[in-house]
Amino acid sequence: MPEPLDVALAEVRSMLLGSGLTRAVAAGRRRGQRPSVVRAELRPVVLKAGPRLQIATSDGARPYTRNVAPGPESDAAVEALLAEPFGNWHVETTDSVLQLRVTKSGEAQVHRRSVAPADGEQPSAAQQAAVRHDRAKEYLLDPGDPIFAEIGGSAAKRRQVDAFLRALVATLPAGLTGPLRVVDLGCGNAYLTFAAYRYLSQHGLEVELVGVDVREDQRRRNTELAERLGWADRVRFVAGTIADAVVEPAPDLVLALHACDTATDEALARAVRWGARWVLAAPCCHHDVATQLRAGGAPTPYGLLTRQGILRERFADVLTDALRAGLLRLHGYRAEVVEFVDSAHTPRNLLIRARRTDVAPTAEQRAEYAELVEQWRITPRLETLINRTTTAL
Repeated sequence: MPEPLDVALAEVRSMLLGSGLTRAVAAGRRRGQRPSVVRAELRPVVLKAGPRLQIATSDGARPYTRNVAPGPESDAAVEALLAEPFGNWHVETTDSVLQLRVTKSGEAQVHRRSVAPADGEQPSAAQQAAVRHDRAKEYLLDPGDPIFAEIGGSAAKRRQVDAFLRALVATLPAGLTGPLRVVDLGCGNAYLTFAAYRYLSQHGLEVELVGVDVREDQRRRNTELAERLGWADRVRFVAGTIADAVVEPAPDLVLALHACDTATDEALARAVRWGARWVLAAPCCHHDVATQLRAGGAPTPYGLLTRQGILRERFADVLTDALRAGLLRLHGYRAEVVEFVDSAHTPRNLLIRARRTDVAPTAEQRAEYAELVEQWRITPRLETLINRTTTAL
C-alpha cells in the first residue's frame, strides 16, 4: 500500500545515518522533476582519519566522490540528498533492505524485508553457503541497483542481464569513448535496453539509445519508464518495423535480442545497411530454413539429419546461424556465434557477435558459402534482404 512520502523518507534517513548501513543507492526521478544528479550511492568506509560516509554521485557523464565525517557534516549531506526528487531509493543495512519508489501521485511504494534469522535462529549450513555464493557472485550491474525495481529483479532476469552485459563488454573495444549511438531492434519491454544504457553510462560513455518495437503500447510504456528513470533525453523509443522504423543518425551498435525467426535477419540486414560497427543478435525460432528443408529434403547422404522433425528443427537452427555468420563475413564483418545464457536456463542461448572490419572476403570464403547454400537447396532470408538492399542502393 502507498505510504506518505515524508514518513518513508524519514525512515530512509534513519537507516542512512544509523550504524548498520552497508549500502544505499538513489536514482531515477519523480514525475515532472529532475534531480541535480542522476545517481547517488552511499556506503560507510574507514579511512586513516576514521569512519566516514562515502557519497558517490554522477551527473551522467562524470562521477564525483566525497567522504563526509559523522555528525553535522553527514547529517547535512544526507538531508540534501533526501531533498532531491529521486524516484527510487534502495537501502541495505546489516539486518534489513528497504526499496522505495515514488509513485506518479507523489506517494511512496515501499518494500521491506529482513535479512537476519528470525527469533535468534542460526542460519543453516545451506543458507550460509548460499549467502557466501551470492556475495562471491560479481554482477556487472549491481543486483541492488534501483533499475531492477523498474524492470524486474528475479534471479533469472539478473542472470540474463549479466550474461548480456558480459557479451557487450566482450564486443566493444577497451577504452571506447563516446558518443555511442545504439539501436535495439525489436526491443519489446526493453529491460535489456535499459540495462545496456545503465551499464554503459555508469562507465563514463555518452550514450544515445533508440529502442524500436512494432507495438505502439510498448513504445508508450518504455517511454514512460525512461522518464521515470530520468533518461528520456538519452533513451527514446519509436514504434515501427525492424526494416522500416526511422532511426537517425545511423547507429554504431545494433542489438537484436530474441527477435523471432526472420526478424533477426531483418535486423542483421539493417545493421549491414547502416554499416554498424558492432552487432549483437540473439536469434529465436528458426522456422524459415526448417520449412525449406522440409519441402526440399536433404542432399545425399544427409537424409537422416532432417527425416525426424525434431532433428530437422535443431539442424535448421545450426544451419541458419552458420549461414548468417557466413553472410556477415562476406559483408565485411568478423562474426562469432557464442553461448549467450547457459542452456540450463533457456534453449535459445546463442548469440551472434559481429565487429565490422571492412576486410574484403576471399574467393574461398565466397565459394564456401555458395557451396553450402547450393548443396542444401535453400535461400537464406538474410541473403535475400541484403541483396534487396544492395539493389535498392
